[in-house]
This record gives sequence, C-alpha cells and structure tokens, in this order.
Amino acid sequence: MDGVLVIDKPKGPTSFDVVRQVRSFLRIKKVGHTGTLDPMATGVLPLCLGEATKIAGHILEGDKAYEATVRLGAETDTQDAEGKVVAEAPVPPLSRALLEPALARFRGSFDQLPPMYSAVKVDGKRLYELAREGKDVERAARTVTVHELVLRDFSATELKLSVRCSKGFFVRTLAFDLGRALGCGAHLTALRRTASGPFLLAHALPLAQLQELSAEALAARLVPMEQALSELPALQVSASEAVKVSHGLPLELGEGRAPAGKLRVMSPEGRLLAVAEAAAGRLRYLRVMV
Repeated sequence: MDGVLVIDKPKGPTSFDVVRQVRSFLRIKKVGHTGTLDPMATGVLPLCLGEATKIAGHILEGDKAYEATVRLGAETDTQDAEGKVVAEAPVPPLSRALLEPALARFRGSFDQLPPMYSAVKVDGKRLYELAREGKDVERAARTVTVHELVLRDFSATELKLSVRCSKGFFVRTLAFDLGRALGCGAHLTALRRTASGPFLLAHALPLAQLQELSAEALAARLVPMEQALSELPALQVSASEAVKVSHGLPLELGEGRAPAGKLRVMSPEGRLLAVAEAAAGRLRYLRVMV
C-alpha cells in the first residue's frame, strides 16, 4: 500500500498518535506524517504510506493554510489555550483601523522566533522537552513567509484569521506576537489546517471514519506519489534514460529541456522515478524511488 492518505485530524491526539493508529489499523510499518499538528489543532494531516515515505520530506516543503482563533488579553506559556496564563492586560477597543496595521507587520517574509513548546531541536534536544524541565533556552529566529493574512471577523476580545504561509511557520507565535503588537497579549484558542501543499480539507478523511472503509474505498483514497508531488514540474524521460535514473546514473539534459530547480522525473508510463534538481544541463538526484 503506497501513496498519501490525507487525514482530517481531530482535536486531542498528537500527529504521532494518528500515525500509530493508522499503522496499527492498516497493519503496515511504513507510515509517516508530513508536518506536525499540535494536539489542539485539527485538519489536514497528510500521511505517507509504504514507498511514499521516501518523499515525505519533499511534501513537507509545501505551503500551509489555516483558520485560526485568537483570544486577546492573556498570554500563556505555550502560546495557546493548552498552557497556563502567565500575563493579562486590558484589551483596547478594537476596530479594523487598529487591527489592520498590526496585521500588516506579519505579511511577507520576516524572522519568527520558534516557541519553547515546539518540536524544534536545539543541541539535539526538542524545545518542548527543555520547556517541560522549566528551561527557557536561546534559540535562533527563522525566516518565514506569510503569503496571506486575512482578518475574517472580530469581537471585543477575539479575532478570526485566515493564514497561508510557508513551512515552519507557527500560528501560535503569530497570535503571541500580534498580542504584543496590540499591547494586550494574546494566545491561540483554535486552529484548523485547511491545506498542506496540494492536499485540501475537502479531500481529507476524518480519522474516526478510517475503520469504516473497505479495502477498495481506502485504496481509492490514496493519492499516488506522482500526484502528491504535483506542485513540482515534471520531466518525462525515455525508456533508456529511465534505466539510468533508476540506477542513479548521471543524466545529461539538453538546453531548455527542464526548468532549473527541483522537479519530478517520470518514466514514459508516468511513474515517479526520482526527485531531482536540474542545474547546468544535468540532474542531481535528491531521491531515487527504484
């Protein structure tokens, strides 16, 4: 069973809990997710099954989209509703005239400091492990990009936001930083991922329904590896070139045959052979599938 199964993760379990449930139910060893969702978060969680685990890292690079709810007036140690309140402040009278300039700071590319309660590693240890030990360590800010940040609605103490962003972006930290920008503090109270790369919420299977599917229905739900990487340009090779690719041998490209950058290398039959980068008229293999 090879391909990507898109799960609609419920609130509560960790991403690894979902992986374990799917692995146990399907009785397959190779299952991996393509981007962690916090236990509080719900929505799109693509799982790579079987041979598709080889391309998990490339799927992870896709942009993400979220619907978020932010509560103003209180900060928590985890930057979301799962943590304990560590600071409170009055919320100013809200209006679009006040909110839009604050939101504008978080559009485009900028540096974001990962939260202590996160899976980011520092000196080989995950930050959340250090946070649970009561430690607050120095960590490097990372450049992230917010392609779209829309204020959907707001009340006296709550904001509804839509976000489309690059990988590695923390919506929890956006809530925290936005609260600081407004001078009242804030934390995330709800988060739903609506897209991860090419995978949309409309295509996601609620985790609770997994056990109700027949083998045929489940197979129909699997996204083939070729389609899972559909955001990458495709380079179709000849049968003789396919043999070279499958053995990781150098492949010379004529000028203009392939765009520079990462691409899918496809067999004449449309099967994924490799993920590679084209540069200087040659392919550099990132992952050979055969």
